[in-house]
Amino acid sequence: METIGLLSGIGHLPVDVALSAKAMGYRVIAVGVVPDIDPELSEAVDAYYDIHIGKIGKIISTLKKNDVKTVTMIGKVTKELLYKAGAVVPDLRAIKILASVPDRKDDTIMNAIVKELEGEGIKVMDQTLLIQPLLPPPGVLTQRMPTEAEVADMDFGFAMAKEIGRLDIGQTVVVKDRALMAVEAIEGTDACILRGGTLGKGVIVAKTAKPAQDNRFDMPSIGTKTMESMIAAGATGLVIEAGRTLLVEKEKTLALADAHNITIVAR
Repeated sequence: METIGLLSGIGHLPVDVALSAKAMGYRVIAVGVVPDIDPELSEAVDAYYDIHIGKIGKIISTLKKNDVKTVTMIGKVTKELLYKAGAVVPDLRAIKILASVPDRKDDTIMNAIVKELEGEGIKVMDQTLLIQPLLPPPGVLTQRMPTEAEVADMDFGFAMAKEIGRLDIGQTVVVKDRALMAVEAIEGTDACILRGGTLGKGVIVAKTAKPAQDNRFDMPSIGTKTMESMIAAGATGLVIEAGRTLLVEKEKTLALADAHNITIVAR
């Protein structure tokens, strides 16, 4: 039985990945790298460890101790952890990684971590290989079709989300009447949605993969938390990129959208 490592952020997606990997015959070793990991994860894997992302040396030694030669990185890890006073004291390896990078863009940091892992003989796999069914095809996913005005905002928002992705700023924008209400940066998707909703009710949310998306990390995803944020923000629609955005807890997510008359389109 091959052993696979799972470096987990928050959200339910790591649980889905773990269950899928187990169903495919893998032995799964999970490391929760941030606080507030889904409590179901520890029950879904063969061994579970809490080791903060700032402790790169300990993460690597734990993976090697468990004979892990391949890992997947899944779940939300917000970069704001780098800037919160007292959030964690990084170890020497993490300090060296941060000192070696030319900037602190998401892809820059993640590629440096991947390089560190692969330098230790631990391959980082494509996030999507274990969860292809979570990538929806093109189409309207909800009961309600978008209106003509919503389609225009979705077209505009999709293009804007692609552009901020090209700049490695974020993956999500909030728009209304083809004007940008909010752009995701370090605060994350949910905070971006809530901020955009304060500027105009009836907003549209757009979330896409980056044009040069690395499938080993940071694949865009939506789920029940996204819907809760959209409901609080008074958003009426969401457009995502078909085949490149993970739809987590599909039944619950779509049921929430339908219950609040929100339209979701994959394109």
